[in-house]
Amino acid sequence: MPYSNKVTTIQLSPETREKLRNLGKKGETYESIVLRLIKKT
Repeated sequence: MPYSNKVTTIQLSPETREKLRNLGKKGETYESIVLRLIKKT
């Protein structure tokens, strides 16, 4: 998935970041993880 030139930063606790990382697959970006989770809702 190509990224635009514009990005934002969201603040997460280290615990939440680790949970998000654990939901990902090897090599998957946070962007991809979040988009995949959004599609499931």
